[in-house]
Amino acid sequence: MSQLRVEKVQELMKQEISQIILQELKDPRIGFVTVTSVECTGDLREAKIYVSLMGNEQQIQDCWAGLNSSLGFIRREIGRRIRLRFTPELTFELDKSLDYSAHIQELLLKIKADEAAGHALCKDEE
Repeated sequence: MSQLRVEKVQELMKQEISQIILQELKDPRIGFVTVTSVECTGDLREAKIYVSLMGNEQQIQDCWAGLNSSLGFIRREIGRRIRLRFTPELTFELDKSLDYSAHIQELLLKIKADEAAGHALCKDEE
């Protein structure tokens, strides 16, 4: 199957899954979820949905359990909304890239603050 078609299907699935989670899931455990990307196999039989979850540890665990329990519903909705020969088998993967980027941002700000404090000390000594 052409890579261009797989990429188009991945983007369409990302949009549809985001909309399903936002508007149609009624599970109270599911809080703030962002679908960051979708990776499909070349034959479109399997799809990994990368999600980023916000909240404390307990909220993240509850949200993760809610998402995994709703996989069947999401798969059925995807099959209804996107016309494919086979509806892909869905799995969720936790995307830690946003947490990692926030950590890097904190480190950069700390380095900048340390440098500013170091320059202030040097000027005081002169």
